[in-house]
Amino acid sequence: MTYWLVKCEPTTYSISDLKKDRKTCWDGVRNYQARNFLMEMKKGDELLFYHSVTEPIGVAGIARVSRPAYPDPSQFDSKSRYFDPASSPQKPRWFSPEVSFVRIFKEVLGLSDLRKEAPLKNMELMKKGSRLSVQPVTEDQYRHILSMAEKRGL
Repeated sequence: MTYWLVKCEPTTYSISDLKKDRKTCWDGVRNYQARNFLMEMKKGDELLFYHSVTEPIGVAGIARVSRPAYPDPSQFDSKSRYFDPASSPQKPRWFSPEVSFVRIFKEVLGLSDLRKEAPLKNMELMKKGSRLSVQPVTEDQYRHILSMAEKRGL
């Protein structure tokens, strides 16, 4: 199993939306490095669901990959804001896994709290200028964040 952090603005799609929907296509990613990470995801991989561009920003819950990446359907939809005219069904550029709801935290584990944790200092998220919406997370980092949530009764 591999662990990941996926970011989304809660005004676009939140952990609460995923809880309601139970699963979703993680579409609309248009960064090549993030796309490559999405393509590496395997069924059963666990995800830290991170709320960005909000207050507080941080980890809001857990999701799981329920289907490996497949061609992102939004790239072919001319009405979608994620439409890519250079992409075709024969040569898709963008891929999306299906993710399923696992758990929502009672409150967000804020980035400011995560930064205080020595075991997380080397996380991609903590690196200056790190803006990728999909990032790998080590098993130790993942477990530490879960233990933080459990200690807080989240």
